[in-house]
Amino acid sequence: MRDVFMLSIAAMLLFSSCAVIRPGEAGVKQTLGKFDDQVATEGTVFFNPFTSKVIKESTQTNNIKLILTLPSKEGLSVESEISILYRLQREKIPSVLQNLGRDYESIITSVFRSASSDVCAKFYAKDMHSGMRSNIEEEIKVKMNENLKKQADGIELIAVLMKSIQLPPGLANSIERKLQAEQDAMRMEFVIQQAKLEANRKIIDAEGERDAQKILSEGLTEEIIKIRSIEAFNRLSTSPNTKIILTDGKTPMLIDANE
Repeated sequence: MRDVFMLSIAAMLLFSSCAVIRPGEAGVKQTLGKFDDQVATEGTVFFNPFTSKVIKESTQTNNIKLILTLPSKEGLSVESEISILYRLQREKIPSVLQNLGRDYESIITSVFRSASSDVCAKFYAKDMHSGMRSNIEEEIKVKMNENLKKQADGIELIAVLMKSIQLPPGLANSIERKLQAEQDAMRMEFVIQQAKLEANRKIIDAEGERDAQKILSEGLTEEIIKIRSIEAFNRLSTSPNTKIILTDGKTPMLIDANE
């Protein structure tokens, strides 16, 4: 009975003195409060349960979601949903834990609040709702990196994303009216351009008709007129219908040969 008890105690100590590191994790051994420089990856880590423990942290990309009210250059408040994508650098996890502790996400959030206020205050509210948003996001990311590295090296910021931007109602209506006016102006410019093209087409057609008439009139010599008159007279003479042809005795169809 005693042997069974001792075996049970030994088994409990064995299982309590090892930690399993799964994919996407890294483990750091902490002995008497001090973090080991070696970082364990996938597998089993053995340690003395009386003096040590293994801290496991994720090395995957993590997402901190926030809903904040951001200031703008003109003093307006813009509400936005924020996503901060980051991951821990495996070999630097001891430094992060030593300097920031396990609640490092709260530090990241605080750094973001400070950086976003500084950066957004340089832009107008409408910029956060336009193509300038990517520039604002990048500036916030750069500012956060600078502040985080002063405290601990090992947090890799992947992206800062500003989503669901809610502008003040008055400004949103103003931007909408401006966009509508720009669309109307573009539509009117298109109509004017089409009208100009149509006018140019008519001018070209008129000029072509004029040139054709000019060429035709220049080609109608006295001899050609006589030939055309004779051809017309011949066609009339072969017609089965009754007809009366008046001439001046010189040319058919009452065509004055002297003109």
